[in-house]
Amino acid sequence: MTDQDKLSGKSFYEATARERARGLVDEGTFTELCGPADRMSSPHLPVLGEAIEFDDGVVTGVGLVGKHPVFVISQEGRFIGGAVGEVHGAKMVGTFELARQMYERILEEHPDELAERLPAVVISFETGGVRLHEANAGLLAHAEVMDQIQETKGKFPVIAMIGSKVGCFGGMGFVAAATDVVVMSELGRLGLTGPEVIEQEMGKAEFDSADRALVYRTTGGKHKYIMRDCNYLVEDSIASFKEALADVLSKPYDEIVKNRRIGSEELVDEQLDLVELSCEIQPKDARDVWAYFGNEDPAGIPEQTTEEFLRAAKRR
Repeated sequence: MTDQDKLSGKSFYEATARERARGLVDEGTFTELCGPADRMSSPHLPVLGEAIEFDDGVVTGVGLVGKHPVFVISQEGRFIGGAVGEVHGAKMVGTFELARQMYERILEEHPDELAERLPAVVISFETGGVRLHEANAGLLAHAEVMDQIQETKGKFPVIAMIGSKVGCFGGMGFVAAATDVVVMSELGRLGLTGPEVIEQEMGKAEFDSADRALVYRTTGGKHKYIMRDCNYLVEDSIASFKEALADVLSKPYDEIVKNRRIGSEELVDEQLDLVELSCEIQPKDARDVWAYFGNEDPAGIPEQTTEEFLRAAKRR
């Protein structure tokens, strides 16, 4: 069994950022950019007496999926919860810039093969958002990444992968929403405000962050799939996420961007309709919403396997 085979069978939820980055592209093609040997660590953490990492909690690199150059950004939740600071953000932005340069090069040198060589940026999110130790730099990084995503429009896709332990929360929830395609597993969680923060600010009666079932009903992959905040729901393995990536890249760019959740007047109208709907049905729990959209046994959805769920789920 090759190293890639071992990676492919590994749980996406349990995998490190580096394992996810390597496993999402074809065997032997991944090259890490600005890795630990380059010692790009935060200049702010030592001043505060905090430990550093020489990759600042994010793995960036490039590999191939077929003929497609895939630029990977993979966050590491084991380091400050995957929070974004100055260097972390700069590595994300630099990866986008390299992807855009690759797109321009392919367009110039291989214009007739652009579709089969189209690059992509893949972000494997595992983050609570801004790193409070360097909040201003972290907030600026979020804005710069959003700006970079805007620069990809009409050129090449940006794909979000969400299935790691920390989930995707805070400002990075905005970033994920701005991508062209979102791929999640049942264990993935996506939202703006994390469960612990909601409990801290609003109280346990409003949201009990220790209630794992409640957290997953509200922010988990199945709920996001029903609500169309997630385009692909896959099994918890690196191989399954890579298969979804390959499927996305097999489609024409104009088809890929139909998966977007924001970015047009029609999509804004959809979101406004959902606000009206929430006022109309006043749900007390996500299960009320699942039932509204035609799911006959909403209480049983959490117990379904991914395969069973995809076969039966009714989406909005």
